[in-house]
Amino acid sequence: MTSINDKKPLVEMRGISKRYGGVQALQGVDLDIFAGEVHALVGDNAAGKSTLVKTLAGAVLKDEGTITFDGRSMEIRAPRDAKALGIETVYQDLALADNLDVPANVFLGREVTKRRPFGWILDKRRMEEESRRVLSKLKISIPRIRQQVRFMSGGQRQSIALARCVCFNARVAILDEPTAALGVEETRKAYALIRDMREHGLAVLLISHNLNHVFENCDRITVLKTGRLVGSRRVEDTSQEEILRMIVGGVADSAARPRPDSVRMAAE
Repeated sequence: MTSINDKKPLVEMRGISKRYGGVQALQGVDLDIFAGEVHALVGDNAAGKSTLVKTLAGAVLKDEGTITFDGRSMEIRAPRDAKALGIETVYQDLALADNLDVPANVFLGREVTKRRPFGWILDKRRMEEESRRVLSKLKISIPRIRQQVRFMSGGQRQSIALARCVCFNARVAILDEPTAALGVEETRKAYALIRDMREHGLAVLLISHNLNHVFENCDRITVLKTGRLVGSRRVEDTSQEEILRMIVGGVADSAARPRPDSVRMAAE
């Protein structure tokens, strides 16, 4: 099996900086993302995590830095640019339309149509067939996919948002706190789905505050603090204690142990 060390990154972000007025949200951040890995992005509030992923997703324009995708230098100026590369984002609010069913949400904004003598109409059969195929591929069980998603559980809704990534042949899935509103069992199922996405070759970039989940489900961890890169670690080569020191102390090789109250805050 080829290790990450033997591969080239699918995404290379170099020297990414972003300022909002007098606030330096990001300063010279580097990040590599490989196909077939789950890469966690961690740090306290205002660390710059969301700004960094929004830069990759095209929702925020960087001030400085470069982005290379599959060996080619790219300018990502809008979400459509990211989607054209196969970069899909699932935000905390999931961006689902509660009054629509599963196929309509999976194809939201990219509906499939067919021509009739009187004009173009939605090809609902094709969207339903493709939705069922993707749900089956990812082992997602939703008995009534024609039901409005407002009546579905949080775990089912999260699964629909993740299935949308796979349906459009995403190569990178950006997940912002994907289990924040889920219960224990729904969280377990969501991470099983994320691991399955990895097995299908996706690069998954995951923002999370829960280090237990990160260590159980991720391959690498990158720590940010106040807009700066602290460091990156392979999960197998680090520990929660080291990652907590990086989050709290902001120094990768810091030997100082954080205070217990700081550790609890960072682990929440």
